[in-house]
Amino acid sequence: MKVISATEAKNSFGELLMSVQSEPVSITRNGKEQGVLLSSREYAALKRQALASAVQEGRKSGRAGTLDIESIKNEAKERVDN
Repeated sequence: MKVISATEAKNSFGELLMSVQSEPVSITRNGKEQGVLLSSREYAALKRQALASAVQEGRKSGRAGTLDIESIKNEAKERVDN
């Protein structure tokens, strides 16, 4: 994964947006990773993967619960964030 400083990201944002189309880019501040920028296509794939995983775990658990879109979104977000 490519690594750049926050200053570099700010100064060459257009180029950075083009770069993330091929691979995620780690953005650092004071040498510590502060975030990762990725393409919208890759982000959508991660969200789909997290949702599919949550659904599969729910089916395996055997617990019948209320299925609402907000719970699904929150679960998927937690999985992506971790």
